[in-house]
Amino acid sequence: MAERAATASAWRQLLTPALRQRIEQLLEAQQGQPGWSAERPVLLLERCWLRLKAVPVAQLAVALPPDSSAEAPELSRFRQLRAEGCEGLVAQEQCWREFGREACSQALRRFWRAQEQGNHGWTFERYLELVEHYRRHLEADGPRPVPLLVLARQGSGAPHDLHWCWPGPQSIGHTFS
Repeated sequence: MAERAATASAWRQLLTPALRQRIEQLLEAQQGQPGWSAERPVLLLERCWLRLKAVPVAQLAVALPPDSSAEAPELSRFRQLRAEGCEGLVAQEQCWREFGREACSQALRRFWRAQEQGNHGWTFERYLELVEHYRRHLEADGPRPVPLLVLARQGSGAPHDLHWCWPGPQSIGHTFS
């Protein structure tokens, strides 16, 4: 519970009163909707412009594309072979036989380009983790949070920050339908 209180104050400090009010309204609406749905909102905050955008989970990968270059089949197979004990050169040659040299080279170039350009740590793995945690939160009993991704500034190497917005204490007499 203390963790929820700490995160609640952290995300509230990032916002103007109008944005806080908007999130509180989304949180209130969230409490009245049982279960999981791909239409549930994920909040994206552009801190520099104080722009808050609510995106359905189903559209999150379009609105904020995750870097999936590390998940290329050629690179995944190379990692698998290495984990099985193959030497680097042997694993590379096996991947060349399975996928072709050009496909392996392209996958590697895409991966390194993504590493150089940076994607603020927004990888396919982080995307899947967010969706999985969100689903678990919504399927559990109790308050229903909304994820807030605070987008890193362009050109910075900083990662996007994920906050969970939990509903605050209810005012006396307030009930959810």
